[in-house]
Amino acid sequence: MNRSLICGLAAGVALIGLGVAGSRRSDAPARGREPGSFAVRNVRVFDGARTIERTTVVVRGGSIVGVGDPLPAGIEIVEGGGRTLLPGLIDAHTHAFGDALSRALIFGVTAELDMFTDHRLARTMREEQARPGGAAARADLFSAGTLVTAPGGHGTEYGLPVPTLASAADAQAFVDARLAEGSDYIKIVYDDGSAYGLRLPTIDRKTLKAAIDAARARDRLALVHIGTQRAAEEAIAAGASGLIHLFADTPASEGFAGRAKRAGVFVVPTLTVIQSSSGTPGSGPLRGDARIEPFLNGAERAALGTSFPARAGSTLDPRHAADAVRRLRAAGVPLLAGTDAPNPGTAHGASMHRELELLVEAGLTPEEALASATSVPARVFGFDDRGRIAPGLRADLLLVEGDPTRDVLATRDIVAVWKRGVRIERRPAEAETAAGAPAAATGEISDFDDGETRAAFGGGWQVSTDARMGGASEASMRVVGNGATGTNGALEVTGAIAAGAPYPWAGAMFFPAATPMAPADLSNFKEIVFWARGDGREYSLMVFATRLGPVPATYSFTAGAEWREFVVPFPALSGLDGSDIRGVLFSAGTGAGAFRFAIDEVRLR
Repeated sequence: MNRSLICGLAAGVALIGLGVAGSRRSDAPARGREPGSFAVRNVRVFDGARTIERTTVVVRGGSIVGVGDPLPAGIEIVEGGGRTLLPGLIDAHTHAFGDALSRALIFGVTAELDMFTDHRLARTMREEQARPGGAAARADLFSAGTLVTAPGGHGTEYGLPVPTLASAADAQAFVDARLAEGSDYIKIVYDDGSAYGLRLPTIDRKTLKAAIDAARARDRLALVHIGTQRAAEEAIAAGASGLIHLFADTPASEGFAGRAKRAGVFVVPTLTVIQSSSGTPGSGPLRGDARIEPFLNGAERAALGTSFPARAGSTLDPRHAADAVRRLRAAGVPLLAGTDAPNPGTAHGASMHRELELLVEAGLTPEEALASATSVPARVFGFDDRGRIAPGLRADLLLVEGDPTRDVLATRDIVAVWKRGVRIERRPAEAETAAGAPAAATGEISDFDDGETRAAFGGGWQVSTDARMGGASEASMRVVGNGATGTNGALEVTGAIAAGAPYPWAGAMFFPAATPMAPADLSNFKEIVFWARGDGREYSLMVFATRLGPVPATYSFTAGAEWREFVVPFPALSGLDGSDIRGVLFSAGTGAGAFRFAIDEVRLR
């Protein structure tokens, strides 16, 4: 998974935070008031479990201090007439990296429960959000960190080194290692890929139970990723705390929901991504919704129109998953809203509004669907500071026009989002990069002839190394003379790759958007062109894109003693079309030791 992007400044100024120009009352924060303090009056409140038709909610210092209390004097007032105030949404199944969490917050998701990302990134995120006022501009993250999977199993296909579990005897040590890394809960993959027309190794039933028992022995939730009804039944029988997908390979058996209820499990159905896995873009309808569309960036629009490829042998039918939801709801099994963003057909934050719609279509009432995205995940995961609107809780809040307790689509009509009482500035995505977009028209990135490392557009060049992932590789960059075609300058990158890093790299990275690792739409170009020379080592051009998740597309080249021009078509980079490029990295890697290379005349064509 990820996000943030392109075009329309004049319209953006008129639309900031309010949707369609002229269609809303002004709720601009008053100047000079106490930060994180305000009151929403005459508002309908869904408090996480029930609806209060008309009341006042008072926030001070980032916390809710009153519901139904008289208005205090001298506090900022937000008008709530005709609107509904909700707890901030909690997405119970994502994969977070890049700008995923800031993009999620734009759409009212104030916390994400990540089910597999780099544990070092997750630790950094936790540390930031634990500080006073920390992580005010992004959703909070809770994470499984490294998943539990078999050698060659799901989770190992992305090209990154992933520790694997081969036997039940090693389960406790494996789980303890994940907890030492900081995992908030344990995710276990029990999926052979058969429902999707794939063949994947997976752990056996004995190892499954051992991993579940190991998590429970440390008082942690054991969450099991399943793909078939058979795997779901076996995970429940083994003592899973929860299932973090529903099956869609067969109709739910008569006794399935009852067994789930008796076992005390919860379920995150992820109906959106099940649709995408069946060949239909799960969140595709969001692209035509005027309440959501202006806030989608170009990469998100592209992602919402995609799905997983149809595979021979797939047995998926989303109707089976929807029917299972109906049965689970009738049996009283806790259901949690989760999107599995940023898989095909999904986008962080935005897809939660589609997931709520699909849950209602599957039989939940609107109030039950809203609870599945607020109080239910908070209760299940033990978050006692959020998920409800009540005195003493965090003021993570979402204000929408209309009444989503009757029409759940009203969650899309966002008036305001607060994180710890601080109002988030919501800009239409086009406005965010309008100033930088025209500069990309020529395709020129950098020729370095002015002696500077700046670029013609985007966020410029930065040194990037594996230090952010626990490595010790080093790099530096400077502009030198004797450019590729006899010009004044080139960018020289020197450093050393340190042994022992799980995935080593060091080099120089160009960001095409103003915000590092935010996606930019470069689809009007077909290829990346550059010149290079160096010490004769093999180097890599690594292109990061939203659709690729955390793993870049890679093109290898040898930087010899003489300048040489390289032309790399976007399709040669894992089939990219240029529409969601987040970063372009020129890097040394693999073999340890010192390196030196230079690049010049970097451009798009």
